[in-house]
Amino acid sequence: MNLENMLTGDKLASNKSNIKKIFFYRICGTGMGACACLAKEAGFYVAGADLTFSPPMSTYLESSGIPLMKLDEMTTDTLKDFDLIIVGNVVSGKSENAREIEASGVPFTSFPAFLGEFILKDKTVIGLSGTHGKTTTTYFLTQILENLGQKPGYFVGGIIDGRAPSQLGEGKYFAIESDEYDSAYFQKISKFRLYEINHLIITSLEFDHADIFNSIDDIKNEFAQALPRISGEVIYNDEYPAIKELRQDFDKQNTWIEYGHHSNSGPKDVKRVDGKTEFSLEFNGEELGFKTSVIGEHNILNITSCLLLLLKEGFSAKDLQVAIDQLGLVKRRQEYRGKYKGSIVIDDFAHHPRAIDLTIDAIREAYPNKNIVTIFEPISATARSQIFQKEFENSLAKSDEVILAVNPLKTTVAGGSNLDCELIAQNLNEKNITSATANSLGELQQRIDKASGEENLLLILSNKTCLGLWESDFVKSLS
Repeated sequence: MNLENMLTGDKLASNKSNIKKIFFYRICGTGMGACACLAKEAGFYVAGADLTFSPPMSTYLESSGIPLMKLDEMTTDTLKDFDLIIVGNVVSGKSENAREIEASGVPFTSFPAFLGEFILKDKTVIGLSGTHGKTTTTYFLTQILENLGQKPGYFVGGIIDGRAPSQLGEGKYFAIESDEYDSAYFQKISKFRLYEINHLIITSLEFDHADIFNSIDDIKNEFAQALPRISGEVIYNDEYPAIKELRQDFDKQNTWIEYGHHSNSGPKDVKRVDGKTEFSLEFNGEELGFKTSVIGEHNILNITSCLLLLLKEGFSAKDLQVAIDQLGLVKRRQEYRGKYKGSIVIDDFAHHPRAIDLTIDAIREAYPNKNIVTIFEPISATARSQIFQKEFENSLAKSDEVILAVNPLKTTVAGGSNLDCELIAQNLNEKNITSATANSLGELQQRIDKASGEENLLLILSNKTCLGLWESDFVKSLS
């Protein structure tokens, strides 16, 4: 490994004036693509390469006028035409790709380091972090700020209908999804540590990403490294012990504002009335009422974090009440996709036991008269492992029927064994919850056909394609 041309920190800052042309190596990832669009909007010449290009990110990149090429079509000479290479974290430090980057002689960095130095330095940056809800809450905050007339910048790690996943913005605020996953093979620290964050929202904190973290303490340590640099508020969900432990350690160093069902702040009295969710918050000793189009108590918690920060920033409750009335969701978050053989089909990204728990609760609230058939693909490194064997079983038990889509990929968690999907199905059947596994797209399709009907709702949970279901003729069959 040759890191002679790696630029981070002061070295990256001192080279800013020399950088005009930027190459994104593995550009089609959600974060890399969004960063590339920001760089183009900021005036840089941008190009990139990847192994494959798939919609919707490839469509966004093409519409932005960014030249794209396949990795096998480019050479080291291609890279030498650029002033900076931004390296995606999917590039392994042991790969030939890494050697090609290092051999080019061109300075290189990670996209979080680039964002922190080139995009976020002059903004009031609000970082949206946590195990669950980062993407959704970033989009909520962006919409609220827009409805307040603030013209914010934003960086969302998800796909949004009708708009790009990132935007520079004209106002002072910048909302950024702040991921705890590592930044690059040469920068094994959480992305959010590089984002120049002023205010931090922590929606949740549980163990995840077992392919790079060994324990919840490892994740807490990443937050502990970031907190001393947070000059503004830390808004946190007090229902998570790990966040409370962080507060104890940094109570006097940061300004903390709590929320949650057991917090004095609220949200309180959450209920559905005439198609809206109503709730109240306590702020500065005053009880404030709000209502929104959004469903699901976890989403009300996410909105609460935004409201408490913006109230602290001086926005009026009256303006905020209007600003949250109609809010949209990122794609693949409780997304209605149509009907299949009479069944409503909902697509959701949930891949952690707590997220599954919350999502099923929200769907049950929205569709109280439907039987929920949960189709779950455990596909992330953590989900494929046995770490959450019992937790997945307990979360899925909230369903009326369960189909486990079993991907043949082995877990990459060091020393870990694979999730036993057959055992989950067996145990759920013993609880009188009809359950089965599917080991191929064809088998999955057969089980879905059997489970479909007017009385049922198909809730498809996967952060990938669910054994290729979302790339199959199933999509064309939706009405």
